Amino acid sequence: MNRSVKRISLGVAAVVAACTLAIVATLIYQGRLKPSGDPQYVALGSSYAAGLGLGDRALGSPFACQRSVNGYPQQLARATGLSLVDMTCSGSTAEHVLNGGQFFQGPQLDAVTSSTQLVTLTSGGNDISYIGDLVAMGYHNRGGFIGKVVGLLMPAPHLLSERNIAKVEADIRAAITGIRERAPSARIVVATYVAVLPEQGTCEALNLTEEQVALMRPVADQLANATRAAALAGGAKLVDMATIGKGHDACAREPWTNGLSPQHGAAFHPTQAGARATAQEIAKAAGYEIRL
Repeated sequence: MNRSVKRISLGVAAVVAACTLAIVATLIYQGRLKPSGDPQYVALGSSYAAGLGLGDRALGSPFACQRSVNGYPQQLARATGLSLVDMTCSGSTAEHVLNGGQFFQGPQLDAVTSSTQLVTLTSGGNDISYIGDLVAMGYHNRGGFIGKVVGLLMPAPHLLSERNIAKVEADIRAAITGIRERAPSARIVVATYVAVLPEQGTCEALNLTEEQVALMRPVADQLANATRAAALAGGAKLVDMATIGKGHDACAREPWTNGLSPQHGAAFHPTQAGARATAQEIAKAAGYEIRL
């Protein structure tokens, strides 16, 4: 019996090890693939740009990036006819845009070339645990097994003083500089995160208390302010979805972002309508006439 248990244990361990190696090998392989296609339009940023949960995975994109066919870069490329190299990746930070290191990938900036006509950038939320803390608090409030696990792993949201907003601004500004060096004639558009939280109170969709929402509003505000400042300093066009999206938060009648448990899309991320609105505003800022 002991020998049987030992054999089963060794077999399970071997299967787990093989699966782990296969996953790591896939991440390394996909991470080291160089971007293909004509980079007329290069999209940079996090899941807010990648369109997390908004449909099928974009063809050829790394599995780990969860880049969908309905993120705003994909919608914008289809509407303008520009050839897109989409480097957006769920979970990425502004540091990853600059220097790489996410899932064995190089810098997102490396896709920009002298022939690039348009570059968009939406980043910074993961750097300061903005969406991560919203999700953690929402699940903790929900309770159950997942809520208990989340509560153990993340017992409290980060303090505002623990969030390095200054570095986010500096990294976005550095990204704009890097884009200009690679593509001096490209139009650069920086978009803030679409508004998630209402200006007052809370709602059932968020599954957050008024106190929790009040705690996170300054985080959203400072992220938006840092993005605005970086765009201004770098001479990039700004699409301020944090402002434009007011009245379309996750509690609104026509939301551009989801609450904790959406039927479609990802928690506290843009809806397809929010991605479409972002694409339209970017097109307008960059001088393209489109209809979506």
